Amino acid sequence: MTPFDQIRSVFEVHADTARAEQMSHYMRDQFAFYGIASPERKKLYTDFLREEKKKKLIDWGFIDLCWADPHREFQYCALDYLVRMNRFVEFDDLDLRIRQLVETKSWWDSIDVLCKVVGSVGLRDERVAELMRYWATDENIWIRRCAIEHQLGRKENTDTALLTEIIEANLKSTEFFINKAIGWALRDYSKTDPDWVRNFIATHPGLSALSVREGSKYV
Repeated sequence: MTPFDQIRSVFEVHADTARAEQMSHYMRDQFAFYGIASPERKKLYTDFLREEKKKKLIDWGFIDLCWADPHREFQYCALDYLVRMNRFVEFDDLDLRIRQLVETKSWWDSIDVLCKVVGSVGLRDERVAELMRYWATDENIWIRRCAIEHQLGRKENTDTALLTEIIEANLKSTEFFINKAIGWALRDYSKTDPDWVRNFIATHPGLSALSVREGSKYV
């Protein structure tokens, strides 16, 4: 039995129909669920992830199987796998592999984790900055959101010139998930440099009300 089959068997044993319906409704009925709460779900494959990390090699076949399954818990499993294995994600994987995940079964819950994976690679490879400039103008809103959010949590290591360029490329957007992401990016960096964020907001009247509201929360 493959690791994927083993995890599926465990998921089926722990399925909760009533909770599955609630979880699906929360996600606007876009995905099916087994109905397994996050803490419990993660415990079910903790040992598997621990063993996988020892291999120091990402099993993209496993990721593809997880992404193809209709149950959202399998996408969460793949995301937890990538976060645990992020040091083994290479620059070329971003456009060849991660991009496909961003564009498939897209919703905020998966995108916001994939952004962290992209950001982790960016700390190791300076080529990611140029790729994010390219992603920032993509037709796909989730690709753009990933570019906007990929520096979250960097604090003093934030490339403010890059952040500025990416946000400015999206100032005319009327898309909720883009403007929300801009606000989150500004709010996150405001914890490190509130003066920079305050000045950015003051000098960019094109920011949406949503972006300003989110970005100003701590300034």
